[in-house]
Amino acid sequence: QFALVESGGGLAQPGGSLRLSCATSGFTMNTYAMGWFRQAPGKEREGVSCISSRATTGYTDSVKARFIMSRDNDKSTVYLQMNSLKTGDTGVYACAACCGCSGYICDEHCGGRGTQVTVSA
Repeated sequence: QFALVESGGGLAQPGGSLRLSCATSGFTMNTYAMGWFRQAPGKEREGVSCISSRATTGYTDSVKARFIMSRDNDKSTVYLQMNSLKTGDTGVYACAACCGCSGYICDEHCGGRGTQVTVSA
């Protein structure tokens, strides 16, 4: 069965950086697109980024030039490097295995529980 476990969240100051990891098991990750979602307090869940099986990436406008998504198929892990963090980036970040990417939008097959990211001075 699909399993996705996120890690790397925590508290960061505005302008700081965090690197999220998503370790997967139970499926052949290199055949799937992968995505990151986030949900801020009181807001709807939104797509952040998506990476195709060929490592083509897409990002929502609010994180372009600040976040970098990557994948290591040998480790069955995807990453989200988050730089120049803003208070508006606060939320629960979850990764997902996707049936495909439409730009930054992941057509979600299944996802993890998420990790909390808090950006505050």
